[in-house]
Amino acid sequence: MKILIQRVKKASVIIDKELYSSIKQGILAFVGIEKGDTKEDVQKLAKKITNLRIFPDENDKMNRSLIDINGEMLIVSQFTLCGDCKKGTRPSFDKSALPVVANELYENFIAEIKSYGIKTANGSFGAMMEVELINDGPVTFMLETKTN
Repeated sequence: MKILIQRVKKASVIIDKELYSSIKQGILAFVGIEKGDTKEDVQKLAKKITNLRIFPDENDKMNRSLIDINGEMLIVSQFTLCGDCKKGTRPSFDKSALPVVANELYENFIAEIKSYGIKTANGSFGAMMEVELINDGPVTFMLETKTN
């Protein structure tokens, strides 16, 4: 499982030229589900992200978590995070989970984040989306459950 997170001042998803969802200050999470990912991976990364101290304190040091600041999270499915660009010039998506499995784990991730009391919004699994954001920092991190 790969999740790219960005600290944002605000973010939104637009589908078919209509606002689909949006958040204020918090985290935009792009979620890529790979073959072999499990609910345990979902739980591990949800806990890590909600508690990751990436927001500034009164001394402008990254000492506060999403929970600490009462921030929001926009969660967007992003299978291209699972793309392998090592060979040739066209990414391989052999490591990506099948859509039915990926959608289930994506929905599990959303539910797990909500269980921490985080206000969430999300994209639409499999849809063509426009994602707009104002990156705060910029602050961006990649979290993975597997190392290759």
